[in-house]
This record gives sequence, C-alpha cells and structure tokens, in this order.
Amino acid sequence: MPPRARPLYQRFDYRGIVSDAESLRFEPAACAGLLAMHAAGLAVLATGVSPAALAVAAALGVVRAFGLTAGYHRYFAHRAFRTSRAGQLLLAGLGASAAQLGPLWWAGHHRRHHQHSDRPGDVHSPRQGLLWAHFGWLLSSRYASADLAAIRDFARFPELRALDRWHFLPPVALAGACYALGAWLGAAHGTSGPQMLVVGFVWSTLALYHVTFAVNSLGHRFGARRFDAGDESRNSGWLALVTLGDGWHNNHHRFPRSARHGLTWREPDPTWWGLRALAAVGLVWDLRPPPAEAYAAVRATRRASRPFSHRAASTRPTLAAHAKPNRSPTRA
Repeated sequence: MPPRARPLYQRFDYRGIVSDAESLRFEPAACAGLLAMHAAGLAVLATGVSPAALAVAAALGVVRAFGLTAGYHRYFAHRAFRTSRAGQLLLAGLGASAAQLGPLWWAGHHRRHHQHSDRPGDVHSPRQGLLWAHFGWLLSSRYASADLAAIRDFARFPELRALDRWHFLPPVALAGACYALGAWLGAAHGTSGPQMLVVGFVWSTLALYHVTFAVNSLGHRFGARRFDAGDESRNSGWLALVTLGDGWHNNHHRFPRSARHGLTWREPDPTWWGLRALAAVGLVWDLRPPPAEAYAAVRATRRASRPFSHRAASTRPTLAAHAKPNRSPTRA
C-alpha cells in the first residue's frame, strides 16, 4: 500500500513533526525581532503611502536582494567567485543591511543545509513542515548562533566576525537614513520621516524576509525538477524573478559552486548579470560558470521535449547521468 499522505495541518504546521526538544525551544530575541518587524509594517495605517516611499522601498529591495544573493549566498556560502578583502566586507555589509543576521551565521547554516538537504540534519527542510522551513527554524534556539565550524574559511577574518556580532548596525543605520530622507523630502514630495521608515525600510525588509524564506520552503515543494539532485529542490520562474535568480533552485542544488543559476536565456538570473558587470570593471573575478554537463543536460531536455522526436522516449531517462548530487558546496 502507498504511504498515507501527511495530514493537511502537518504540511503547514511544524508542531508534532519536529520532535527534537532543543529545536522546539524558541529563541526570545528572534521571536521578538520578527514580531516587531511585522508589527511595524502595520504602522502604514498611520503614515500612509506615497510614490516616493514606494520607489525607495523598491530600490532598497533590489539592492539589498543583490547583497543577499551575490554576497551572502553565492560568495560566502558557496565561494562562486572571488573578490578583494574590501569587496567581501562591502558585500557582507550590504547583505547585513537586509536584517537577516550576519554573513557567517547566514552562510554557515546554508552550508549545512546543502550538506544534508532534505535529509536528517537539514536545518530547514519542508519535510519537517512548510512553516518550519519558511520561518519556524529561525525561531529555534538551536540555530541562534553562527555555525563557525561550517565556515572557518571566512571566520578567520576579524572584520567579518565583528560584523556577524554587530549585525544589527547596518539595518539600524539604513532605517535612520530612510527616516532622514523622508524628513528632508517632506510634504513637498508627499512623504515624511515616519512614512519613509515604514514603507521604504520596513516594507522592503519584510519583502526580503519572505522571498528569502520562500526559497527554503516553496523552493523545495513547488516547481520543476530538471535534475535529480538528491533532494526536493525545484526550479521556479516566479521565485527566480523576486529573488534575482535564486529561484532556479534545482539548478543550484545540482551545481552549488556555479555563480550562475539560470542555465538558459529563458531562465533570467539578474544576480549573474550583476556579477558579470562587476567583473567587467574588476571588482570581482574568477566567476565559476556552470560546468559543461549542465548545458548538456539542458540540450538533452530540449531534445526530449520536442514533438515527434524519435529520441524523446530514450533521452529523458538519461538525465540521471547528469544528476549525481553534489553534497560539498564548499569544495573546489
């Protein structure tokens, strides 16, 4: 008999699924921080919205998303390219301004995720519940500290350790700058300090929270699987759009060291475009492209999907040959 489907409430609620008592102990600071940020978003009922504030929110969302995808994710977690010591500190500060804790904390836990993706030891697998993968794990005391053993290569830099400890300084400074900008623009531009703080900073921060969280949760539940990467990672076009390319998650899990996640022109990857632009002016270098086998698999998929193709039936199963999972995202 096929296994019984998990009850609907368990698909969206981690209680009763995560049996580890330590994991179910909440971290008060994390709970308070997330609740406070979401509550602050409701202050828009008092401040209102203006085109100027929305424009700032959109700009901050894109710029800080690049700090997360290019900096925290592709550089610190996977070392998909190289940059100078000053460049890595700039990327770390930009990522930290998104209020998702420090670069060592973020990248260390992400490396553990790749080592144990959708298996025991994965910090945020949807197999433990969709809400657990989305944000429940962030509230757990088990993951409150940085996993420095997983990121020794960057933990040796004292400036990164300092930023990881004082990770709240960049977002606090950015929030203050938003307030000052709104006060300076004032009524002449239909905005104010409180409005720019709430809409420009808080709203864009909340949006970044949930699109990042969605990669961990929805990116392992909904979408297409080009590769058998040994886990449930999926490719999602809409998720790639809002995450600047990180939604091509199945591609990424198969080739975690690649700086490019979208493998074809139909898979836009704005983070890759941004890195190419930075490489053109010498700010980053040694961008790791996808290996030849990635493009071979794409060509095989195209041949298999062509109508009236005599190769279709025999080609599709061979994709497993291009899909041996790589569990070592930090290995050269």
